[in-house]
Amino acid sequence: MKTASFPSVRVDAELRASAESVLQEGETLTGLIENAVRETIQRRQVQAEFLARGLRSAQDAKRTGIYHPAAAVHGELQKRLDARRKKVLG
Repeated sequence: MKTASFPSVRVDAELRASAESVLQEGETLTGLIENAVRETIQRRQVQAEFLARGLRSAQDAKRTGIYHPAAAVHGELQKRLDARRKKVLG
């Protein structure tokens, strides 16, 4: 696979110094930037998928007329969270 480059980005000296100040041992500024871009892409993809699921759910509710009260959903999520905590924490 061929590699490609991102365009050069000009930043003020303070931002560059801040970025360099958080580099981990053996990490390069280029590596930090690449990782930040990857994480941002992944976060935006997850957000887009979340929104798409929500819109589909809203359409299904309108189509079927079946709605679930927020309190019931929150209660079910709390039960799941409590069960998971009990399993993990013992």
